[in-house]
Amino acid sequence: MKAQVFRGVKQLSYEDVPVPELGADEVLVQVRVVGLCQSDIKKILYPLYEPPRIFGHETAGVIAAIGSDVTGWQVGQRVVVLHHIPCMHCAYCLNDNFSMCDVYKNITTTAGFAPSGGGFADYVKVPGHIVRHGGLIEIPKDITFEQASFVEPTNCCLKAVKKAQIQPGQTVLVTGAGPIGLMFIMLVKYFGGRAIATDLIPSRIDKALSVGAEAAFDARDADLPAKIQAMTGGMGVDVSLLAVPSEKAFFQALDCTRKGGKILFFAEFPDEVEIPINPNILYRREIDLLGSYSSSYRVQSLAADIVFNRRIDVDALVSDRYPLSELSNAVERAVSPTPDTFKILIYPDLTSTDSIV
Repeated sequence: MKAQVFRGVKQLSYEDVPVPELGADEVLVQVRVVGLCQSDIKKILYPLYEPPRIFGHETAGVIAAIGSDVTGWQVGQRVVVLHHIPCMHCAYCLNDNFSMCDVYKNITTTAGFAPSGGGFADYVKVPGHIVRHGGLIEIPKDITFEQASFVEPTNCCLKAVKKAQIQPGQTVLVTGAGPIGLMFIMLVKYFGGRAIATDLIPSRIDKALSVGAEAAFDARDADLPAKIQAMTGGMGVDVSLLAVPSEKAFFQALDCTRKGGKILFFAEFPDEVEIPINPNILYRREIDLLGSYSSSYRVQSLAADIVFNRRIDVDALVSDRYPLSELSNAVERAVSPTPDTFKILIYPDLTSTDSIV
C-alpha cells in the first residue's frame, strides 16, 4: 500500500509499505479521507518525534478486514476511526482527565512503524483495545466520509467548550478564525452563546460571520476591548477561547474578559514561549486560566451526534482537498494559507471520487 512516511523534519516520503498485519482482536480500515490537523503539521515540521512514522488521525473509511476474535463489526461497514481510547480505570480517567491516561497516549492506530495515528496511508490498523472500547463509530448512510472525518476534531473542540462551562446567553471571544476557531463559533452558537471572533485575514473575518459569529474584528484593532465592552454592557466576555498560539492574543483576551471570567488555552504554544503576567490580575479579577488538550471520551457520543445530525455545518469548513501523494503540498498550503484556506482534507490515491461519499 501507499503511505506518507515521516522520515525527518520536513521530510515526507510517499512510498510503498506493507499492509499492517492483523492480530485476532484487531480491525483493518481502508482510509477514504483524513483531515489534516495542526498537530500533524507540527509533528512534520518540528523535531518532536523520531522517524520513521505515519501520522494522520482524523480518519474515516471502510472496514477491509477483521481479526478472528472481533465481534460486532463486519467488512464493508463505513466507520470513523478514533485513534485514542483511555483505560477508564486509572487515576486520570477516574477524574475525567482522559487525555492524560498512559493507555490513551500510548495505544493508537497505526499504518506501520511506531504507532502514530496512521491515517496518511491506504490502510490503518485499529488495535484491539480501541476496537473493544468504542474507538470505531459506524457512519450513518446519509453522512459522507468527509463529514464523518470531523467527529474527532469536533470532540476536541466540544471538550474545550464543556470545560469552559459555556452557557446559553454567554458571550465568548474566539481568537483566530481558522478551522478550529470556526468550529468553536459554531459550537458556541449551538449551545446558545454569542461568539465574537478575531483574525488577521479579512476573508476569515467574513467567514466567521457567515458561520454564526455575532461580530468579528481584525485582531490588530486597538479599539477591540472598547468595542467588546460596548457589546457586553460594559462587562467583557464571559469566556475567551484561544484558538491561536499568540502571546498578543492572550493579553488581548485578558483585556476583553470580564471579572470572574475564563480564558482557555486550546492552541499549543511553542515550548520556548513564556508569558509574563502579574498574578494579582488573576487574583483581583478572579480570572480562571484553563487548558484543554485533545479529546474526551466523555463527549464522544455527543460529538458524533452533533456531526451526524448536522447540528453544525462541517461542510462549510472544507476548503481544500489533496491526494495523499501531495501531502507535502497540503502542509505548505496550511502553513501559508490563501485567503480562502480553511480545513484541508487528504484522500488516498486509490480512492476514486465516486467512493468518497
